[in-house]
Parts: sequence; structure tokens; C-alpha cells
Amino acid sequence: MKTSLFDFDLPRDRIAQAPAEPRDAARLLVVGEALADRGMRDLPGLLRPGDALVVNDTRVIPARLTGRRGTAKMEITLHRRRGGDEWLAFARPARRLREGDRIEFAHGLSAEVTEKREAGEIALRLVAEDVDAALERAGAMPLPPYIERKSGPADTDRRDYQTVYAAHPGAVAAPTAGLHFTEALLAAIEAAGVALHRVTLHVGAGTFLPVKAEDTADHRMHSEWGRVEAGTAAALNAARAAGGRIVAAGTTALRLLESAADEDGSVRPFEGDTDIFITPGYRFRAVDVLLTNFHLPRSTLFMLVAAFVGLDRMKAAYDHAVAEGYRFYSYGDACLLFPAGDKA
Repeated sequence: MKTSLFDFDLPRDRIAQAPAEPRDAARLLVVGEALADRGMRDLPGLLRPGDALVVNDTRVIPARLTGRRGTAKMEITLHRRRGGDEWLAFARPARRLREGDRIEFAHGLSAEVTEKREAGEIALRLVAEDVDAALERAGAMPLPPYIERKSGPADTDRRDYQTVYAAHPGAVAAPTAGLHFTEALLAAIEAAGVALHRVTLHVGAGTFLPVKAEDTADHRMHSEWGRVEAGTAAALNAARAAGGRIVAAGTTALRLLESAADEDGSVRPFEGDTDIFITPGYRFRAVDVLLTNFHLPRSTLFMLVAAFVGLDRMKAAYDHAVAEGYRFYSYGDACLLFPAGDKA
């Protein structure tokens, strides 16, 4: 498909620069047989007893580092852990970097370049007495470029750009649909008879970027590591067999569940990499309802939501959201998507 089909105009003032306060005060656009303007606190009543809500419990690490190679200033963004203290990262400037170069950061953290790759990507080894502790002190939260911070990420972003149930460090971008949940909202959802389940997908830096290829067939997805535990898979299959729906809290949870699903829709235990790329025409197997934020034009995530409810319906929903002042992107509002024919 032509990538241009997934383009749309968005006024810059619709891009949220800070989250709703409190988190669950965000607005919620319900996209079913018709559009309905609701709020995140209405979510328990929009789901059914017996449904299963699946969240991504990855934890965002402070992956953005500023340091020096000799006298030259360097900006490093970690984007994928290869194992231990070995990482793939993007470097700026990268042109003069060589294997064996050492980059010094604050708080006793340094890095040795182990491989020079294409398009500013490098492989490196982090070095410190306690690497994880030093990274927590030296790094900054890897906010997307459309969240503008002239002086870099604020201290509040360490809290705001993290879900309340974040547990497993490894993501370099937040599973943003999850940012709307508070402990009180999660309790209300469970009190409504909806079971809460956790999976882990370490979200990569390329997740939210626009597709540069002119045709979606020419786009290469970066892989991300994920895990679905055996007990979680069994519980989700049991919920569906009893008539419940699987509700994915975010595109990252959806992509992982679809990667773990058999052709008949059964979810299997899964641990490994996935590079699933979902565009219109894809047959969804594991997920029945999707909670998600509003996404960038020409992004793989807008293509995914267009596949889930139809491109025309999604464009109409976005037109409505712009006209009604919804806030877009990572710190923005949410929408709850039901495929055509679902009575919600």
C-alpha cells in the first residue's frame, strides 16, 4: 500500500507536551459503530465482566546519554540491549567514531565502541562499577522529539513517562496507552469483573517514527524482545473460551499477542524477538478490543489502528479528534477501538 494513504494534517498545538493530571483525567474517544466522547475513568463501564485487559509492564530506562570522546561532545541513545552490558545505540555525531573509542559520561559511566554500523548506529559496551545504577544517574528519559524540552527531559518526566505497573527494565520508549492508568482506575476495572494480565515487550526507538518508504511493502520493522508467560497465555485462552474479549492496552501489547497467537487465535507462551508489521488486510487473531493513543501520520502505529477498524473509520475518528481538541501522541488522550460489527 502507498504510505501516503496514511498521511493527515495535524496542527502543532494538538501535540501534548505534558500528560493529563491526574493520569486518568485524559479524554477517551470511543470508536465503535459511532463515535462517542468519553473519559478514561469511563473505561470500566465500557468493558464487560469476563473481559481480559492486557498491559505491557516493560519499564523505560533513562537511555539518553551525553558524554565526551576526548574533547568532542557526544549524544548517545541506547535502543536495544544485546545482552549483559552490550547495547546497540544511535550516536551523534557518529562520523568520526571508530571501534575501540571510549566515551565518558557522568557518574562513573563510560562506553567502549565495539562496532560501527550504518546510519549513525553503533554497538557499545557500558562500563561502570554498577552499570545499571550509573545509568539511572547519568541517563535521561528518551522522550520523543515532538515533546519539546529546551533543557532536556524534566525530573517529572521520569515519573510521567512510566506506567504505574512498569516492572521489567528494557524499553527506550513508553507503552503510551498505559500512561493513562492509575492504581484507582485499575482497581475499578478489576471491580467491574475485568481481569488484568501483564506481558512484556521492550519498546524500541523506532516504534513511533514515520515510515520513509513510499510503499509499506518496502518498510523494514526493527525487532523488539517480548515475553508472554505460560500462565498468562492459558488465562487469556480461558477468558475467550468463556465468552470474554481480549482487550489490549496499547499497540505494543497487541503486537506481542498477535506474535504469540496461532492461526485459530489461541495465545501461546512466547519469548523472543518480534518484528510484526500490521497493515490493512491483516487478520487479527488474538485481540478483540484496542485501547491506544493518537498516533503520528505515516507511522506503523497509525497503519495498525487503520487495519484494526478500517482506514476510513480511523481517518474520520482523527478528524473528529482534531476538531474537538483532543491531545495527540505520547502524552495525549486515548481512543478505544472496536472492530466493525462489534456492538461494544
